[in-house]
Amino acid sequence: MKIKKVICSGGRTGFFFDDQKAIKMGAKTDGAAYIGSPVTPGFKSIRQSGESISVQIILEDGQIALGDCAAVQYSGAGGRDPLFLAEDFIPFINEKIAPKLEGLEITNFKDMVKIVDDMIDEKTGKKIHTAIRYGVSQAILDAVAKSQHKLMAEVVAEEYKTGGVSKTPVAIFTQSGDNRYENTDKMILKGADVLPHALINHVDTKLGKNGELLLEYVKWLSKRCKDLAPVEGYKPVFHIDVYGTIGIAFNNDAEKIVNYLAELSKAAEGFKLRIEGPVDVGEREGQIELLAKLTKMVDDRHIDIELVADEWCNTYEDVVDFAKAHAGHMLQIKTPDLGGINNTIEAVLYCKEHGVGAYQGGTCNETNRSAEVCVNCAMATKPDQILAKPGMGVDEGYMIVYNEMNRILAYMANK
Repeated sequence: MKIKKVICSGGRTGFFFDDQKAIKMGAKTDGAAYIGSPVTPGFKSIRQSGESISVQIILEDGQIALGDCAAVQYSGAGGRDPLFLAEDFIPFINEKIAPKLEGLEITNFKDMVKIVDDMIDEKTGKKIHTAIRYGVSQAILDAVAKSQHKLMAEVVAEEYKTGGVSKTPVAIFTQSGDNRYENTDKMILKGADVLPHALINHVDTKLGKNGELLLEYVKWLSKRCKDLAPVEGYKPVFHIDVYGTIGIAFNNDAEKIVNYLAELSKAAEGFKLRIEGPVDVGEREGQIELLAKLTKMVDDRHIDIELVADEWCNTYEDVVDFAKAHAGHMLQIKTPDLGGINNTIEAVLYCKEHGVGAYQGGTCNETNRSAEVCVNCAMATKPDQILAKPGMGVDEGYMIVYNEMNRILAYMANK
């Protein structure tokens, strides 16, 4: 089976591109927008519409394999690639990537994905944009699966020798956006496994100068889960992303941070609590050092809380280095940031092999297609949790991930 044609089209994502630095500097909201000027290169406004590129690989028998190029909400921040705009990168795919794929015999995913994931941009001397590698690799995986008349999950499980496709669901983590109360109600009513993300990305308005606002929210979260529990004994994991604001509030003082984490753990009242991105020191090595220190202090004090690495843990190599340093109890494998979906697969497997929690994440700023492909990878590699995406509305992202997961389970059970 050969690849006949590669076709690209511009698309929308499930959310927005946001200038994280401008928001951390205090940009005010105005409805769904932000007031002020952007500070991150490439942004024309602090918030702008998310964009994607859909890649269709036409097989010689007429089948169509699909993948979507997408980048994270906070593009250009935390060491990531710059803002990803469709009009800038469709010509690159058409001119540089399509000719390498068209006419090619479809073999296996591991070999074929190297064509795009190892590609160097002649202008920069670096690997091509992560979003391009992400989307084209999805389409390649789908093409291999279609050529073999298998699920993408089956291809991954076989090529990476994962022991087969999971027979049970992977825990789904839902995210609320700023609507952290009403959206949390939706999560509880739907019986989400992990919730609510909560988007705590500003000290004064969301965390509290001394962390008091987040403490109040965690107490509310605990009570709300008990009040609205859809079934008896419902105990979701609380996972809250604080975008480094705890470090900002406490001047990255490890002792003060850990004391505050102990307070948060008590406020959770018996629910398992994860705090993502407690600090962001602004560079990779310092981030690993401080997060490893905090992880050890939490463990030494037997505080019932898990720290999750996010910022500066962007590539497969970063995942390896964070894991080796024990910089976090769990690592977010932020799928678009790793480039080719092969790197996500390998990162999950590395974490599992080395006893570190594997959170196959991503961003609200993806598409339904990238989410479906990610579910297939997760069902083959079995991370501890997978992000419901795209969007911040709960219902749509949760539906897409939940339904794709159950389609895979049903198909495998009836093979």
